[in-house]
Amino acid sequence: MLDSNLATKIRHAVDVQFDEQIAFTGELVKFPSVRGAEQTAQDFVAKSLRERGHAVDMWAMHVDELNHLPGFSPVTVTYDNALNVVGSHRPKNKQGHSLILNGHIDVVPVGPLNMWTSPPFVPRLENGWLYGRGSGDMKAGIAANIYAIEALKRCGYAPAADLQIQSVIEEECTGNGALACLQRGYRADAALIPEPWNNQLGRAQIGVLWIQVHVLGKPVHVREAGRGANAIESAYGLMQALHALEEKWNDSCHDDEHYRDVHHPLNFNVGKIAGGDWASSVPSWCTFDARIGVPPAKALDAARKEIEACITDAASGHQFLAKYPPKVTYPGLAATGFVLKNAAEAEEIIMRAHRAAFDGAGLQEISSTATTDARIFDVYGKIPALVYGPLAEDIHGFDERVELDSVRRVTQAIALFVAEWCGVEAR
Repeated sequence: MLDSNLATKIRHAVDVQFDEQIAFTGELVKFPSVRGAEQTAQDFVAKSLRERGHAVDMWAMHVDELNHLPGFSPVTVTYDNALNVVGSHRPKNKQGHSLILNGHIDVVPVGPLNMWTSPPFVPRLENGWLYGRGSGDMKAGIAANIYAIEALKRCGYAPAADLQIQSVIEEECTGNGALACLQRGYRADAALIPEPWNNQLGRAQIGVLWIQVHVLGKPVHVREAGRGANAIESAYGLMQALHALEEKWNDSCHDDEHYRDVHHPLNFNVGKIAGGDWASSVPSWCTFDARIGVPPAKALDAARKEIEACITDAASGHQFLAKYPPKVTYPGLAATGFVLKNAAEAEEIIMRAHRAAFDGAGLQEISSTATTDARIFDVYGKIPALVYGPLAEDIHGFDERVELDSVRRVTQAIALFVAEWCGVEAR
């Protein structure tokens, strides 16, 4: 257990440098690091880690180095300029447990700019919150990882075990960035990921599949629309069938100990649709992209078979689609569910750290209705992965924001966790 005097010094060190941490987080928010445009943000992170004394590895990901690995999610985009960053610390004398502090730099698209109160990549401080795309999900977490180690340095200490600070891409769409870290040999006794988990510890995560459904139609002039087959309207029928599968899978979660008390843990969402070529022609094609939650205990191959059977069954009752059945592809997230276990020591330490940072409050657990990169480390790397991060609101939405006092306390907890899990040595 960490010495109480040292714990107090570490918490104070976080407070002393917190204004700097907020400013750093704001600088991160300024980078519009959507998919394919993360490299300038990664340059900034790499430079920041190097200036703070970490040995920095920055490398380009390549699909052909990853696509044979368990946990790989298919991609249809180029990985030109797909850069990961890892800053490493090596102790003088290894004593404690090694650790990965992981975070993702990629953010989701912002949508219509006129729906934001202020520009999404211009950080805004208001009433104890930091606003901006990625402020909560999860640039505040990356900053917390960096400044937790800076707090130890301010106290005259460094981790007494190998430690990595990872800034990865592709979390929002595949998880291949974290997988690339494993492929490159970055491993540790545990990983901690400060996703915006509202000051809670992640106990379980659902599975997730991205699907793309291709629907054909019969084009005719709109004056004789009854002779045609409208691909766009047919697609809506398939969506309703998939919503029925969604409800069936939700019913199956009633038997899952981690999700039986979670209302509607699995969600089917159509996130993108395109179709047709001409307003006065019955459309001959439609494609829609969707995300569907998968019961955590269900294998992804089994889930794919059920999805395809659902669509085939729905199409069989359609005069045109019965002859020209829709096709399903999987261009993105293929995330298996998982439950955090075999991490008793790490859990005990993060619980102590949380109590110290949150004035004695106990650490609550959450069974998430989303997925994170934790599954990559835990399921495929056999590295226990703790997901624990600050309070944020409207992530993936307009006016995304993160609560600064929560960030401060979570940073304290991370620093305390590092000090006890890794041990400390004089700098």
